[in-house]
Amino acid sequence: MYFNASDVTLFMAQKEFIDTAIVPLVTVDLTPEKMKQSGTEVDFLLSLTSFIEQQFKGRLVLMPPFTSSATLKNENMPKQLEAQLHNAGFKHVFFITCDHFWTNIGDEVNVIWLPAIPLESMDKGVKNSILEDQLRQVIPMFSTKWTQI
Repeated sequence: MYFNASDVTLFMAQKEFIDTAIVPLVTVDLTPEKMKQSGTEVDFLLSLTSFIEQQFKGRLVLMPPFTSSATLKNENMPKQLEAQLHNAGFKHVFFITCDHFWTNIGDEVNVIWLPAIPLESMDKGVKNSILEDQLRQVIPMFSTKWTQI
């Protein structure tokens, strides 16, 4: 499910089954030397989290990306957002990012870091294969948290 009006209505009606929120942590760098890499990371992260949402529809809600700039990062924001999501009824919150900065808070919140893979020049079949490979890497992380009491 996505964080939109119709899916949120469904979430409210089925909270006991939809226990996980996924939050993409996106860093936008507009400096000329890093803008393309930043765009690659955003493209990969949003494609991957959308793919995860498709695979686990009915189990999780994909939140809008939390976006920061290279110079305006706040380590407390994910912790605060996680607390709000728990208060809203989510038992599990995962932050997924391509930015190493967020791994610093990995022992306080569930941060999954993955290297960005440039998807822009791939055909759909190769792109889906790459996303499936990445999904196989994150499933054990989800499963571990889902089985904890």
